[in-house]
Amino acid sequence: MPIEQDEPRTIAEIVAEWRERDVRTVRFELPDMHGGSRSKLIPIDHAESYAADGLNMYGGTAVLDTRSDVVPGTLYNEEVAYGDQLIKPDPATAALIPWAPATGRFICNAFWADGRPLGASPRQVFERVLERCRSHGLEPLIGVEPEFYLLSGETLEPLFDGHHIFNTVRNSWVPLIDRILTDARAFGIDVITANCEYAGSQWEINFAPGAGMRGPDQVFSFRNAVKELAHLEGYVATFMSKPFSGGAGSGAHHHIGLLDRETGANAMAGDDAAGLSELGRQFMAGQLAYARAVYAVVAPTLNCMKRRRTHTFSPTNVSWGMEDRSALVRIKGGSEQNRHIENRAPTGMSNPYLVSAALLGAGLLGIEQRLELGPAATPPAEEDPALPQLPSTVEESLALLEGEPAIVELLGDEFVTAFAAMRRYELQRFADHVTDWERAEYLELH
Repeated sequence: MPIEQDEPRTIAEIVAEWRERDVRTVRFELPDMHGGSRSKLIPIDHAESYAADGLNMYGGTAVLDTRSDVVPGTLYNEEVAYGDQLIKPDPATAALIPWAPATGRFICNAFWADGRPLGASPRQVFERVLERCRSHGLEPLIGVEPEFYLLSGETLEPLFDGHHIFNTVRNSWVPLIDRILTDARAFGIDVITANCEYAGSQWEINFAPGAGMRGPDQVFSFRNAVKELAHLEGYVATFMSKPFSGGAGSGAHHHIGLLDRETGANAMAGDDAAGLSELGRQFMAGQLAYARAVYAVVAPTLNCMKRRRTHTFSPTNVSWGMEDRSALVRIKGGSEQNRHIENRAPTGMSNPYLVSAALLGAGLLGIEQRLELGPAATPPAEEDPALPQLPSTVEESLALLEGEPAIVELLGDEFVTAFAAMRRYELQRFADHVTDWERAEYLELH
């Protein structure tokens, strides 16, 4: 059956319903470059007018660095005299916030006063690639496996030590986990599994994939829900890729499937040895061909690079396999209906909109260029020195991003310019920082 988009409710209809439910406050949220939520709170009496005209917000909000520094050269600061953007809500994202009394929320898109979208804003970057996907008659299904640590709010230390993956007692070690599961479902996120992960005080909670924009939207919603709920309960939740030197890293494996918009059938499923169609093979070939060029988006920070080590289920080279956890991309889905691919490179600190745009877009380039999929790596893939290596530094990955015209065109020159300037600013801040290691190594002896 054809994939049909639900008839969207209007903002007026949503606000009217919320009034009947005694909602008093509406949150307009804008995803920033790091997958975080930047927002303003509005009394419900003003929600409709702001939705129609746009709510003013500092225009450089989406391109602030991880410390919220205003970074020169990111196009939305000195270049526009630090002017405002207007954020406008997407009615499809309307939801009541279970942990915030009498409060609703919308996820917003960003525009200048003349109606031009801010092309570097992460949600707009994904929307650009989503429309390209739909031009091929395809609808993406995107699911993500977020891993995170819960820490003491006072000491920022883990709640327990050791490696206890799937341990039944640890799965619900604190009531907060059950609250996350309950409130996430009430928030419209279809949770399907939850368990403690490999490291002490680390968890993974998964939810059903979403079609189109709903895929990254629900990852954004879930991550920020976890952060807020942890704060309310006296904890700190962190999706930091490698928060502790001796602990496991936190990943965000991205699962992508493609549906035929005319028939609703799985466009990736076929009858080759891997269960892929020709289009599915081309899509995977594209992800592999452009893996190095999009790595700056997939593993965006210095800390992300510390997660990537052999024998940790984190890929180090450009490879694919069937059930090889060391491969970059592997084929998933036990049935033809569920056939899709999993990219294991994205880290906990990656932005779900940007990663979804990069991986979906790379796959589309494979389809457009009719790329051929090479043979699967001999497992474990990470042991093969002949395979191309993923970038080992952020600077290397930024240069590869900027140097690949097909990816720059795909994601937009505006985004690549802003993203690279912001990341290099962070790199310089780190280069200027005197670390504890340096003091321990040099201070007394020299």
